[in-house]
Amino acid sequence: MYISTLRNYTDKEIIQLVSNPNTSEEGFNILVKNYQERIYWHIRRIVYSHDDANDIAQNTFVKIWQNIASFRSDSNLYTWIYRIATNETFDFLRKKKRYVFSAIGDYRDELKQNLEDDNIFNGSEIEKKLQKALLTLPDKQRIVFNMKYFDEMKYDEMSTILGTSVGALKASYHHAVKKIEKNLDED
Repeated sequence: MYISTLRNYTDKEIIQLVSNPNTSEEGFNILVKNYQERIYWHIRRIVYSHDDANDIAQNTFVKIWQNIASFRSDSNLYTWIYRIATNETFDFLRKKKRYVFSAIGDYRDELKQNLEDDNIFNGSEIEKKLQKALLTLPDKQRIVFNMKYFDEMKYDEMSTILGTSVGALKASYHHAVKKIEKNLDED
């Protein structure tokens, strides 16, 4: 059965397609097509490396494929996918910290170098300053800021993805904004 990817599918339709053995591969292709770019950029803003972001996104979609049968519709598909992508990114950063810390020092230096080397972030000087300021934040604050500022995500969605209370997320975002403002004022 051929499924046209030219139309927009609802999450419910995608889940039905993926759940059906006759349409599961095509349904999964539609899922990837619908979410790949957003997931890539969510990850990319955290790791600053195209290659790392691609690897993490690929791992994310492998995990989704392996676990799609366990998806419960009590949350949005989008939220579930973002949670997997965020967890995969946290895992990557933890591994990177362990490896880089033991090998050469602060892993943030490597992220900063990724930012400097990456021509995708060669936009305006203020954009580069913002990205450098983001690197001064703890990982969780940086992710909260990215999700709120760049992805325009609501706090309740972020709460589901990160497993943190809305109040803690608001506080984390507030502290991140203050640190970024301070960092930008110092430059």
